[in-house]
Amino acid sequence: MLFTNDYNGLVILNRISGIEKILEDENTVRLRVGAGVVWHEFVMYCVQNNWGGVENLSLIPGSVGAGPMQNIGAYGVELKDVFYQLEALHIPTGEIHQFGLKDCLFDYRSSVFKTTGKGQYAILSVEFNLSKKHHLSLSYGSIEQELESMGVNHPTIQDVSQAVINIRKSKLPDPAQIGNAGSFFKNPSIDSDLAEQLKKKYPDMPSYPSTEAGKKKIAAGWLIEKAGFKGKSFGNYGVHKNQALVLVNYGGAAGRDILNLSEAIIQAIHTQFGIELEREVNII
Repeated sequence: MLFTNDYNGLVILNRISGIEKILEDENTVRLRVGAGVVWHEFVMYCVQNNWGGVENLSLIPGSVGAGPMQNIGAYGVELKDVFYQLEALHIPTGEIHQFGLKDCLFDYRSSVFKTTGKGQYAILSVEFNLSKKHHLSLSYGSIEQELESMGVNHPTIQDVSQAVINIRKSKLPDPAQIGNAGSFFKNPSIDSDLAEQLKKKYPDMPSYPSTEAGKKKIAAGWLIEKAGFKGKSFGNYGVHKNQALVLVNYGGAAGRDILNLSEAIIQAIHTQFGIELEREVNII
């Protein structure tokens, strides 16, 4: 969330704790996790117990309850891949509702809680299915290269988790040290025809398959870097030097400054590439 003004209302921080094993068989473990549990602590709990599925999501800042809100994802894995169900408080009525996988309407960095149900629910707990027979996801990003540099030839989920932690620490600023909200923009999906045109002009442009028919997903960080914003500083705020997707507050900048910077980036990308970037961060 990016606050652009003082908030005139009540802010409640979810501290619901607990990790409970509710089902186990030879292949799967199902856990019910309190929405206030720190996400990375939950991932580490799974990795230490040799339960696979979330190792690629190591070191994502935030809470377990925040995860389903935007279907968090990294390095080829999304929360929906291990999601079973959740319980949420319906704020207008005070009723407890259950949401299965289909009910959540998960999409790329989106869910029902960011669309039609936005502002209507407070997530209380989330259930996950973790695997005891591991299927490692290594092809996305630089995981394979990092494992190689670690001297790992036969990786475990513990190795993958550590590789992801190493990569994230090398690229992303710690929000406890430099103010940021992680990736500020979504990777846009554009028409395949436009992608082909841009590829001819920019042969180094990375693109990926999209879940939408007839479209390609483009790396927003590459677009922002190509537009000249990577590492650019505007006094006490700017764009991070190692990851163009991350807007940073070095101390003392106003929320409105960050919002205006994001607007300048959106306009520049549209002018140069004909692509409309969409903010991932909620503006308050």
